[in-house]
Amino acid sequence: MIIKIINAALILFAVFMGLKQGWAMWNAKPEMLEMFGKWNFSKTGVMINGVVTMLSAILILFPRTFLLGNFLMAAGILMIICLQLLNKDLKGAAIELPFLALNLVIIYLQHPLTKTN
Repeated sequence: MIIKIINAALILFAVFMGLKQGWAMWNAKPEMLEMFGKWNFSKTGVMINGVVTMLSAILILFPRTFLLGNFLMAAGILMIICLQLLNKDLKGAAIELPFLALNLVIIYLQHPLTKTN
C-alpha cells in the first residue's frame, strides 16, 4: 500500500514536470528556444515537442495509456540527453538523468490503480 502511495506521488510529480516543460515549449519560452536552437530545432519543432511532452504527461495518468505515456516521455528525455552529449554538454545531460530514471522507476512500479494478483 505504501509503495502505491509513493508511486502515485512520483507519477503526479512526473506529470507536473511534463506539463510544465511541455507548456514552456508550446509557448516558445526563450530558454527553450535557446536550448533547442543549439540543435537546429525551429520554433515550430519546439512547439510540436511541447505538445508531445504534454500529451505523454496526460497519458501517464490513465492505466490503459500509462506505458505509452511513460515511453513517450522517456524517449523525449533520452533525445535531449543524446543531443546534450552530441554537444559534449555533460552537465546538461546529467541534469536530465534523474527525470529519465523517474520514468523508468514509475514503469517498474506500474500504475497504482491497476489490479495486480
